[in-house]
Amino acid sequence: MEPVQIEESGIAAEASEAPDGEVLGKMIRDARKEKGLTLEEAAKAAAIGRSTLSKIENNQTRPSFEIIRRLMQTLELETPQLFVQSAQSDISGRRDFTRKGQGEHKETTTYDHELLCSELTSKRMVPYISTIKARDVTEFESWVRHRGEEFMFVLGGELTLFTEHYRPLKMQAGDSVYYDSGMGHGCVSTSEEDATVLWVSLEG
Repeated sequence: MEPVQIEESGIAAEASEAPDGEVLGKMIRDARKEKGLTLEEAAKAAAIGRSTLSKIENNQTRPSFEIIRRLMQTLELETPQLFVQSAQSDISGRRDFTRKGQGEHKETTTYDHELLCSELTSKRMVPYISTIKARDVTEFESWVRHRGEEFMFVLGGELTLFTEHYRPLKMQAGDSVYYDSGMGHGCVSTSEEDATVLWVSLEG
């Protein structure tokens, strides 16, 4: 999801709280170690200080949205859920808008995500359109999982949704599904063209 990323602009460049410091820190530390990177190497690649990365991993600081994005790109994290910001906000009456085809792209080996309405921070939901590039479940190194719940609506093509506790679910344009995203999951396209879906992730 969705860092694998991209450069910051607008209000997203302002400092904001990560969704959950302890969970975020562990996810980043585990991803760094899995790639065999030291603190120094990962920090340099993400253009942040070694001490900053250490504090993030140990939940001793609140990283900005921009820093989270850099780390996602460096560590090739696949979870758009990391784009969910802290739900604590006194702001009301907010609005964000994305024109067709102008969302922020975050490409992984299995998906091509277009993040929608990504300028707002302090939000609980992450909407994005995804092209399912994967053609076989073996293309996933491990289950995709993250805290919260997820809604998926198939916009075009056909796919199979694989989940940890259920049989594979065949889906086509117009079908929808809602599931706990902490349960391992992954999609593969089965139609001639890559399937496209609308996903909405909700922080748990």
